[in-house]
Amino acid sequence: MRRRRSMESTAESTEVNLTPMLDVVFIMLIFFIVTTSFIKESGVEIDRPESSAASPRPDAQVLVAVTPEGAVWVDGRPVDLHRVGQTVADIVTGEGAVVIQADRDATTGVLIEVMDRLQKAGVDQVAVAASRGEP
Repeated sequence: MRRRRSMESTAESTEVNLTPMLDVVFIMLIFFIVTTSFIKESGVEIDRPESSAASPRPDAQVLVAVTPEGAVWVDGRPVDLHRVGQTVADIVTGEGAVVIQADRDATTGVLIEVMDRLQKAGVDQVAVAASRGEP
């Protein structure tokens, strides 16, 4: 009988306590969520022209991309040129800014058309993106 008790006590002592490991994993998860930086992407590959006067615009709420073929993308989704103004106006809140990323080979007419449609839709803060070139 005595021998049976010692076997039961050793079986209980060999269990692994997973609580500390789960605590560490949970803390690591919180750390990675807090330290992650979220980068907005336009949804298509754009070759922006260079400018020595380019300055960063960190408060961009919506990205509009114009491809060399004349297609317009808003926050990673293709949008019809005639509906770009209303689509962006529905997304922008308060004093949010819109940044247009036009490809180097995109036609100026499409860029101006996008800017006009944004202005008609009531979007006031519009900037055109360029890569920072050497002065």
